[in-house]
Amino acid sequence: MRFMAADVARAVAGELVGSNAHLSGVSFDSRTILPGQLFVPIIDQRDGHDFIADALKRGAGAYLTARDPQGRTAIRVSETVAALLTLGAWGRAKLDQNLGLRVVGVTGSVGKTSTKDLVASALNVAFKTHANERSFNNDFGLPTTILNAPDETQALVLEMGMRGFGEIAKLCAVAHPQIGIVTAVANAHTERVGSIDGVAQAKRELIEALPKAGVAILNRDDDRVWAMRSATEATVLSFGASEHADVRMVKCTIDDRGRATASVASPWGEVELKMQVAGRHMAHNALAALCVAGALGIDMGAAASAVSSAKISEFRMQMRKLQSGATVIDDSYNANPASMRAALETLASINAKRKVAFCGLMAELAESASEHRSIRQYATELGIELVAVNTELYDVDAVSFDQARDLLAKLSRDDAALVKGSKVTGLVRLCEGL
Repeated sequence: MRFMAADVARAVAGELVGSNAHLSGVSFDSRTILPGQLFVPIIDQRDGHDFIADALKRGAGAYLTARDPQGRTAIRVSETVAALLTLGAWGRAKLDQNLGLRVVGVTGSVGKTSTKDLVASALNVAFKTHANERSFNNDFGLPTTILNAPDETQALVLEMGMRGFGEIAKLCAVAHPQIGIVTAVANAHTERVGSIDGVAQAKRELIEALPKAGVAILNRDDDRVWAMRSATEATVLSFGASEHADVRMVKCTIDDRGRATASVASPWGEVELKMQVAGRHMAHNALAALCVAGALGIDMGAAASAVSSAKISEFRMQMRKLQSGATVIDDSYNANPASMRAALETLASINAKRKVAFCGLMAELAESASEHRSIRQYATELGIELVAVNTELYDVDAVSFDQARDLLAKLSRDDAALVKGSKVTGLVRLCEGL
């Protein structure tokens, strides 16, 4: 999106210091900033103001600042993230005439990033579509996504994360979604919202924000999600394996690489999904994408083909081959009990002599010890050896990160493994160089 520094200052009620400048897009990471972008210093684990000079060296056209300006073109504000949210809402309004009813919000305890990717693939069949990179789904990732959308964007797909009450409502106030998808409610971030019912309450904020002319797309197989239909006057569409689902998985088979082939019935015709990414749950997520396609009048055959061949964000059910020939399901980006079970089921479906799950901590769980033990028990039931990495919570002897790498490297071509843990565990690095 193209704009002027003076536009930014007016939009956020900030003070323009220095000359006006042509800008194109936004970044909060000085390492990846592109020439002409607006740099937004975030105060998180580190203070982004310390990297303004680096951002300018790399070509930033201007920057927000809550400190004294450091030269060149600056927009002084009282708080940078609040200003970025305000600017994101301004950018959303700037795109409005092109978007129509094609702004999709996606949330859920599991599957939201993959569903976002699948929805974007379905929409790309008919519209110029822009979506979050990776999991840029919080109060600085979402407005950055909007402000980096090309001016000619016709559809936006926005993942919305939740770590507490009110967060999704805040993101909806910026994004104004007309279509809302809730993938699932599960034990994730329960430490922050008290219980799984608290998770449902927080996720429901997306459905509550939809306009009457909008569409709520709900997982019919999840009772807590399906109950959200009472929170909106929007049209409600459902997806799932339930016989009552609008977009229904009639039949599903899994091949020896864990990939699903599914027959799907819908109000817009019957189609077949032949997923190229592993996991039965990926075919389930794809049903939500087909709901969006149907609601927006996209040909279902074309949408099913696009969704089947869609690329999913890195470190999510990514099939890797190690130098030893071993197969690894790299689902290392994040974890909670529901996503861990789905990944273990996929590992169990793979044709391999030995199956090993390298599991790290599942963070922010209210009942952490019991949840970890239940995952270890489930792995045993599936015939999977569980290796606990840097945590004793699985009730098995833990190994260090380096020991886990050594064990992974020793797997043979007849073996298969899963790598999965919450983001804080750093397991995304476990397969590096192997």
